[in-house]
Amino acid sequence: MAVLAPEIRSAAPRWLVRHETLLAGILAVALAILCVFNENFLTVDNLLNQGRLMTEVGLLALPMTFIIITGGIDLSVGSIVGLCAIILGYSWKNLGFPLPLAIVFAIGVGGVAGFVNGLMITRVRVPPLIMTIATLALYRGLAEGISQARSVRNYPEWFFFTGQGEWLGVPVQLWILLAGIVAAGIVLDRTTFGRTLYAIGNNETAARFSGLPVDRVKLIVYTLSGLAAGVSAWVLVSRVTTTRSDMGTGYELDVIAAVVLGGTSIFGGVGTIWGTVIGLVMIQLLKNGLALTGVKGDATIIVIGAVLIASTLIASSLHGRREVAS
Repeated sequence: MAVLAPEIRSAAPRWLVRHETLLAGILAVALAILCVFNENFLTVDNLLNQGRLMTEVGLLALPMTFIIITGGIDLSVGSIVGLCAIILGYSWKNLGFPLPLAIVFAIGVGGVAGFVNGLMITRVRVPPLIMTIATLALYRGLAEGISQARSVRNYPEWFFFTGQGEWLGVPVQLWILLAGIVAAGIVLDRTTFGRTLYAIGNNETAARFSGLPVDRVKLIVYTLSGLAAGVSAWVLVSRVTTTRSDMGTGYELDVIAAVVLGGTSIFGGVGTIWGTVIGLVMIQLLKNGLALTGVKGDATIIVIGAVLIASTLIASSLHGRREVAS
């Protein structure tokens, strides 16, 4: 027992100082404080409504976690959402596509947009930051050019089920997000593909010399990001009942904030889906809780930014201590 005791003591701090555990603790404290100030905050109806509102960003955050783990970035996801939304409405209203086909077509366009990003990054060796800044402007410009500043409305009633309906008392789009979270978590934690993502992020050159399909994996994750943006656009249009070219504006910042807040290193090689989920929930509930307590929009952004900086600094400090201890 005398030999095992030190191991038990050393194991406990390692679990307690994981970024996800730290973030969950901060989230619990923040929720408790906000609940004191507003009794409607932790009601079932409010929480389910917040789940409905965070689905579009959440769908984008899952493949973004993959991308950032590899050491990349995708700043074009918001613009792809806008492009796919316009394609959905335009192909249905102007090209005469049946609405189910228009939905599939829009998601496919998102996949192609992500594939173009990945192809230029892997084949032409354009840095991800530069490439996705360029396509951020390109895809938004395409959306505005196709729409000609006109919106699409008057969708059939069944179309709104995805964005406004419920199944077993839970918003339909939240079921879609939960399915995506489970699938992404299994892929990252339990498959060779997931381990390859970490290997690329830790040392891409070593991964190439080890025979790992680095370029193919990168191409897949950027394509997945585009497909997720297409699904996000479908859910968004179904929720707000109209299609506009400015849809998804600013989503890229919310997505990256959730992923980084969840513990994924912007330098690559570190991150989990579960951390991203906690980061996503934390940002959405802080926005909602502060709004319910009467805090104005500008102050909400300041508070969320302060929480992001504080949690990142604390996590970096704890990570440094673990490295020193080891």
